[in-house]
Order: sequence, then C-alpha cells, then structure tokens
Amino acid sequence: MTNFLKEITVRSREQISACFQCYRCTNGCPVAERMDIYPHRIMRYIQLGEREKVLSSKGLWECLMCNTCSIRCPNDIDVARVFETLRKVASEEGVTADDRIWGFDRLFLESIRHHGRLYELGTILNYKLQKKEFFKDAKMGITMMLKGRMGILPHRVKDKRHIKEVFERIKRR
Repeated sequence: MTNFLKEITVRSREQISACFQCYRCTNGCPVAERMDIYPHRIMRYIQLGEREKVLSSKGLWECLMCNTCSIRCPNDIDVARVFETLRKVASEEGVTADDRIWGFDRLFLESIRHHGRLYELGTILNYKLQKKEFFKDAKMGITMMLKGRMGILPHRVKDKRHIKEVFERIKRR
C-alpha cells in the first residue's frame, strides 16, 4: 500500500483499494467530460501513489458532489467523500488547481456557524471581496433580491446551540 493510498484511506474512511476500475463512477458523472482526469482514473492514481498528479487535478474541483459516483459504485466506495478529502488535502498543501470552490465552501460554513443558516447576501459579498470581482453577477443579485429570492438581512435561528454543537463535533475530528 502506498503512503498516499494509506493517507487518503484513513482520512476519507473509504476503502479505495477496493476500486477495481469498473468505470461506473465516471460513466454516471454529469461533469466527467469537463474533467482533466476522470473519477475512476483518480481512484487508480491514488492506488498507485500519484500524489502530485491527483492533488493538482482540475477534476477534483469540477466535481459537483452530487454523489452519483458513490451511489453507482458496486463496492460501496463513497467516491464523492474521497474527492472531498482530496480537496482538503490539496487546499492544506497549497497545490490546488482551483481553490475558488473550497474558499466558497469555507465562507458558506462560516455563515451557517455564525447565523445558524446561510446568509446568502453576506456570503456572496464576502466571496466577491476576496476574489475582487465586485460587479460580476451584480445584475443577477439585484434581480434575485427584487424577486424576493435573496434577503438583504440574515435570518437567524432562535436556538443556535445545536448548530454550535455540530461545529464543535466536527472540529474535534
């Protein structure tokens, strides 16, 4: 077992070595054609210990986390969880092909931790400030607010203790 395979197996809690390249994950993936490395190949490269190739793959960031790959896997490997783990490792090591998605994920979770639910406008504005894309999509945002699809102020949960407990459990992991 390669060190990379062992690391990702431990961190994802998935038996990656059980993948026998049936292609079902790739065949079911709605965005596989946009990936530089298909899902089944990423699984194989993990098995082979191709750390740099996997972590720098744009395919990790194209993944929609729709779980189609995981549902289709005959060996019950949660491929989406493996991809999520790979994103975390890539982000931690600063070798991400595209850190925008992970950056947005962090803002999304921070909004939930702070407000108890997603504060769309605040999350989007924080994201736009980080990326210095101030007016990109502004027209769509204004239209969403006028149609009542996105509020100006955050909605707060009355009892945020449960939310706080969830985040504390995750942090302990």
